[in-house]
Amino acid sequence: MTKRFDEGMRLMRRKGEDREAGFSLVQRHAEEHLDELIEAFRAEGEGQNMRVLLLTLIGEARSPEALPILVEHLDHEDESIAGWAVQGLEMLDTKEARIALYRHRANNAHN
Repeated sequence: MTKRFDEGMRLMRRKGEDREAGFSLVQRHAEEHLDELIEAFRAEGEGQNMRVLLLTLIGEARSPEALPILVEHLDHEDESIAGWAVQGLEMLDTKEARIALYRHRANNAHN
């Protein structure tokens, strides 16, 4: 990991302007640190605020490698996480992402 990425992750664990500054630092390098973002997301546990930020960044990486984790969280019980999974797939905008969104919406239309 780069020093900027590490610093951004540290700041994201704080509140207020520090969290925003950290998010911006990591956001600029989300694609090149996608593996670390996914690892951090999976390791986060109960920290929902941090998980939402991390999933947002994973989606903003716009990388096909993010597809599995985004699809996995489409039906998450936390609406914020599910919502960012949807938005991440929309930003990815690949055939596979569109199919996953279509299936998700079709399944939820019948519930």
